[in-house]
Amino acid sequence: MSKNLPIGARPKIYHHYERNLAKEMDGAVIEETAICIHVNGNDFATIMATPIDQKAMALGFLRAEGFINGLDDIKMAELNQNGLCVDVWVKHDVERPTRLIRTTGCGGGITFDDLTAKREPLPDGMRITARQIIDLYTKLSSTAVLYPITRGVHTSGLCTSDEILIWTEDVGRHNTLDKLWGKAMLADVPTEGRIIVTTGRISSEMLGKAAKMGVPVIASRTSPTSRSLALAEAWNITVIGYVRRTSLRVYTHAERIGS
Repeated sequence: MSKNLPIGARPKIYHHYERNLAKEMDGAVIEETAICIHVNGNDFATIMATPIDQKAMALGFLRAEGFINGLDDIKMAELNQNGLCVDVWVKHDVERPTRLIRTTGCGGGITFDDLTAKREPLPDGMRITARQIIDLYTKLSSTAVLYPITRGVHTSGLCTSDEILIWTEDVGRHNTLDKLWGKAMLADVPTEGRIIVTTGRISSEMLGKAAKMGVPVIASRTSPTSRSLALAEAWNITVIGYVRRTSLRVYTHAERIGS
């Protein structure tokens, strides 16, 4: 297996115990490493992540935190230190805030944003059926490269009602949304009015990133948190959890979802 592993997976021999029998197995685990982001030559943030789509993650993170408004603000972004550091040069001065908020993200996410700040609700208009959401999640599952090999990794996709436009994987669920936004920026794909389908818990940080992307529907195979639902009610975002082959749960703004 180790000879054919994709980037982001590390070989690992383990012992499988079952019914008092032990068997040595040749397997793999998801890679987790510190990715540093430098902005205009200064240390800005260090994020525990899987080392794929690093540049997209850095750009998405900076946009989600409000330090850039798009690629027009970027002079250059490049990988250094064997992909463990992203150097971003921005056309304007960027000052790193001193107040850091620890989030519930996998590996200990970080944000400089105050999610309690007032935000305009997203517009109405999108309609999608429960069947379409289930079909999108099925498609997302089939795109995953690292999950079938390593488990322990999250996948997220930016979608229309029928198609996955962009997808990415990472050990941190919050990182997948930064990577999605960064990849969308690099591919010139609008995020407004789209759908996010993800494998991770929908925390307040995840909900905040979706709101900034202009995404009115976010669906997951697992659960939301109470704070994310309170924000979703205020920001007019439809939150869907526990997507399965024949069922799902709509927690907020169910008017967007048909049968």
